[in-house]
Amino acid sequence: MDQSLYRTCLVILSVMGMIGTSSAAYAGSPWRRASATFYGDETARETMGGACGYGNLWDSGYGAATSALSTVLFNDGYSCGQCFQIRCVSSPNCYYVSPATVVTATNICPPNWGQNSNNGGWCNPPRAHFDLTKPAFMKIANWKAGIIPVSYRRVACRRSGGIKFKFEGNGYWLLVYVMNLGGAGDIRNMAVKGSRTNWIDMSHNWGASYQAFSSLYGQSLSFRLTSYTTRQTIYAWNVAPASWSAGKTYNSYANFS
Repeated sequence: MDQSLYRTCLVILSVMGMIGTSSAAYAGSPWRRASATFYGDETARETMGGACGYGNLWDSGYGAATSALSTVLFNDGYSCGQCFQIRCVSSPNCYYVSPATVVTATNICPPNWGQNSNNGGWCNPPRAHFDLTKPAFMKIANWKAGIIPVSYRRVACRRSGGIKFKFEGNGYWLLVYVMNLGGAGDIRNMAVKGSRTNWIDMSHNWGASYQAFSSLYGQSLSFRLTSYTTRQTIYAWNVAPASWSAGKTYNSYANFS
């Protein structure tokens, strides 16, 4: 194929992937009640990493506006990347006019079965609870409160740029951490296509990671993603070149809205 025609086709495919994101914009959810605490200090150093697998949250684009979720909200990792608007309510520790803040789910707050659910075991099922970074908590309430009642709702994630794919694994096992998702922010299922293969379904590993047990070295890779919440499917074409390697992060043009 003529190289200029080939490049034109790639641009068209990328645009098609981006157009697919505009057909089912996520509208959010109703307000619900929960509680919130915080962990770490003002630097948010202790909140880096987390069960979703995003690694350094500054490098991943999430920064300190993040939260760990109780087991009920974490949903076996399918809530990773979702965005929540949170407001302090019904407490003298709430700031004036109860301002809201938006956080991204990046971690799990595990149960503490040694504590009563209403006295220390804040993340025990069936409680809905947010363990915020301290900077996020301080946007809505006095940090000395320790724990506060909150109202929360899901909101659309506003991201800059396309979805990011961090590769790990080896020649026969591809593990992909998916970051910077817009829209509902989550993934229901995912598939990978090499330049010499058909679509290969990927299984959910944990958190925001998906895996394929297949030899894909030496092939450029594309991805198909379906949102857990909206069921919207988009395509990220030619994300990684044939020379891709584990340990690197590749950017796409496609994203949910």
